[in-house]
Amino acid sequence: MEQAQEGMPADNDDVLDSYSQTVMRVAAAVTPHVAAIEMTAQRRNGRIRVGAGSAVLFTEDGYLLTNSHVVGGTRQGFAVFGDGSRMELELVGADPLSDLAVVHGSRPGIRPAEFGAAESLRVGQLVVAVGNPLGLAGSVTAGVVSGLGRAIPVWSGGNRRVIEDVIQTDAALNPGNSGGALADTHSRIVGINTAVAGAGLGLAIPINATTRRIISALLSDGRVRRAYLGLVSTPMQLGPSAVIRTGLREGLRVVEVLPGSPADKAGLSAGDIIATAGGRPVSNAESLQRLLFADAIGQPLDLAVLREGAELHLTAVPEEMTGNGTP
Repeated sequence: MEQAQEGMPADNDDVLDSYSQTVMRVAAAVTPHVAAIEMTAQRRNGRIRVGAGSAVLFTEDGYLLTNSHVVGGTRQGFAVFGDGSRMELELVGADPLSDLAVVHGSRPGIRPAEFGAAESLRVGQLVVAVGNPLGLAGSVTAGVVSGLGRAIPVWSGGNRRVIEDVIQTDAALNPGNSGGALADTHSRIVGINTAVAGAGLGLAIPINATTRRIISALLSDGRVRRAYLGLVSTPMQLGPSAVIRTGLREGLRVVEVLPGSPADKAGLSAGDIIATAGGRPVSNAESLQRLLFADAIGQPLDLAVLREGAELHLTAVPEEMTGNGTP
């Protein structure tokens, strides 16, 4: 009995040591790629700070990814890396509707971070957040993926916008973490931390196919042209009868339809389940967002919708989304 009791703490220590070793390894790999940034604007009394947060270096020639709300509508600033190196920044482009922005500085003597694929994340998976909360550079917290496919409704300039397909994590985030890295256990960046929603609740924009398309558009054009439907949705499993009828196992449940939006004009209502869009199954917000870039503007989009046991076919005509989330 004594041997068993003596062995139990050792086993627990081994587990904790393995967890710690993983977090330390990821932190050591990711921290050099994450900078504290400060965005400034010229005023009568000189340059003042407008926004501050974190950013992730993702190219060898000095391009960094951060949040749109961190740049705060300004075009200049500076970044400071963990090794103390500093570089001046210029805004390349910002997309408030995904809360992503790209800034550029001189070529740093630091290797860029490696992007991962948020599509592979699972609830309960270990993730590590690296940023500069409250000005404390290189701060590291760890937690698990608490939820996937979340949506953040945000009011901006009197208009409503929605950031969809967000990662929820319990890794502690504080002001200044915004724009920082959320990494998996392979030290790949799977998200950009974007907001603190409450105690024990952090949110991050996923690095996925849609995000990569947004980054590419910001690099080439400085902005993102996208189509707009005007609905808030959440993934859901279909019931047995719906599975038999559609041949699909998942769909998107409409949580809210914005008044006057293309979705509203098409006749969509809260509680509807979108099974397909443009003939393609939609099982999460990203699968719908992939269809809503510039080439979808003004083009009819067929929606197969389940409503109270019946299947409907509605046609929405996406409109171009402006920077504040309205057509």
